[in-house]
Amino acid sequence: MNRIKRIAMQLIERYPDLFTTSFEENKEAVSKVAIFRSKELRNRVVGYITDYMKEKYAEKEAISAEV
Repeated sequence: MNRIKRIAMQLIERYPDLFTTSFEENKEAVSKVAIFRSKELRNRVVGYITDYMKEKYAEKEAISAEV
């Protein structure tokens, strides 16, 4: 597992209710709970979290549409 994915998944596990499908909101949330030395690393982690949350949201929508 690469570093970006590992960090993102750890943050999602620790703070599951903190993240949404919005990059800007997730960027603010990550800044509150973690310290990154570089803006590039932070943005890549936030991008992964955002994509993960969008995928998770799409799965929920698909399941609710089937019912």
